[in-house]
Amino acid sequence: MASKFTGNKIRVLRKSKNMSIKELAEKSDLSTGLISQIERDLVSPSVNAMCRIVQSLDSTMGEFFDDEFAKENPVVIRKDSRKEIVQQTHFRISEMLSPTDHRLIEMDLMLISKHDDSKEIIMSSHEGEECGYIIQGHLTMLVEDERYELYEGDSFYFESKHPHAYLNYDDEDCVSIWAMTPPSY
Repeated sequence: MASKFTGNKIRVLRKSKNMSIKELAEKSDLSTGLISQIERDLVSPSVNAMCRIVQSLDSTMGEFFDDEFAKENPVVIRKDSRKEIVQQTHFRISEMLSPTDHRLIEMDLMLISKHDDSKEIIMSSHEGEECGYIIQGHLTMLVEDERYELYEGDSFYFESKHPHAYLNYDDEDCVSIWAMTPPSY
């Protein structure tokens, strides 16, 4: 089940809070032009921009995905009914292993494809904690000024307030399981 982060949902929530595009831009530290383009689905926001927008709207990422999935309140999530989030700019595909409706923790199965070395590395930071386990492949993780090379069977944990990024420089995809609190999606 593919999910889409839609600009229309941002616009509806923003308007329900009687907030102008300018106010949302100022609160999220993004440009008014970018907010406008996101709301019109002309551009896909980066994970960092999505987090800023969601926090500025006092919301959660889960509110921006398929409503029928959240209403089901599943105990079990079958492989063929997982939400999939594709982040083309970051070479990632995440499958949601947990429900997205106001939960305290999020679990994802993440596939990270090869990263183009020539592209700028964008570090992000936010509230919470992240941990994970490498199922297959190799992952380069940057946390603050440290670089960590993770391989099949390795696990990790860090506080998300520290600037971080994770990349795959190998030809083989990296497959990993992540848990995050609070949820990002």
